[in-house]
Amino acid sequence: MTAPRTCLVLWDIDHTLIETRGVGRKIYQRIFPEVTGLSLRELATVHGRTELDIIHNTLRLHGIEPTERAVNAVAAALTQGYEAARVELAERGRVLPGVVAMLEQLAAEPGLHQSVLTGNTTDVAKIKVEAFGLDSYLDLSLGAYGDDHRDRAELVTIARKRATHHLDTPISPDQILLIGDTPNDVDAALTTGAHILAVATGKYTTAELHAAGATTVVENLENITDIRAML
Repeated sequence: MTAPRTCLVLWDIDHTLIETRGVGRKIYQRIFPEVTGLSLRELATVHGRTELDIIHNTLRLHGIEPTERAVNAVAAALTQGYEAARVELAERGRVLPGVVAMLEQLAAEPGLHQSVLTGNTTDVAKIKVEAFGLDSYLDLSLGAYGDDHRDRAELVTIARKRATHHLDTPISPDQILLIGDTPNDVDAALTTGAHILAVATGKYTTAELHAAGATTVVENLENITDIRAML
C-alpha cells in the first residue's frame, strides 16, 4: 500500500482560528506607555501584517525611531502582556465557527501535519492557541512567526524548511496549504507556490479574497469536508 502523501496545513491565527475581540488592542494600550513613555494614540494596520511590522509602523506613528532595540522592547512587553491576559483572552475572545471540527478532521488524516503561519511572535502565538485549547492539534515547531521575518511570503519558506527538517522528509510548496483571512495570506501562497484556502471571517469579503487571487474562498470553516482535494 502506498503511504499517504505528506502534507502541511498552516493556519493563520487571528480571524482565522480565533478572535480576540479587542483584547489585543487593550494589551497594546497597556504596554506601550510602559515601554515608550507615550500613550498609544494609534495602532498601525494589523490585518495580515506581521507583529514586527505592526510595531515598526506604530513606533513611527508616534515619532519614535523603530530601531531593533525599540522594536524588541515592545515585542517583549507584548509577550508579558498576553501572558498576564490569558484568562481575559479566553473569556472575551472566541474560537471561530467550524475551527475545532476542522482541526479534528485534519488531525485524523494520515500524513497530514498542522501548524501555524502567523504574524504573531512565537511566544504570543503559543499563548493564544493555548488559551483557547487549540495547541494539542498543532505542531508549533513546524510553523513560522512574525519574529522570524516581516514578510509573510518568507514565512512560508521558513515553515517549509522547518517541516522538512523536523519531519525528515522533503516538503515542496505544493504540499502546503495555507488557511487565512487576508489578501496577504493569499499573496504569500501565490508567491511561494503553496495552496490557499481563504476564509472571509475577518475584515475581507469573499469578493475581495477572490480579487486577491484566491480560487478557493469560503464564508467560514463550517462544513469543509475534503481538504486533501485542495492539495
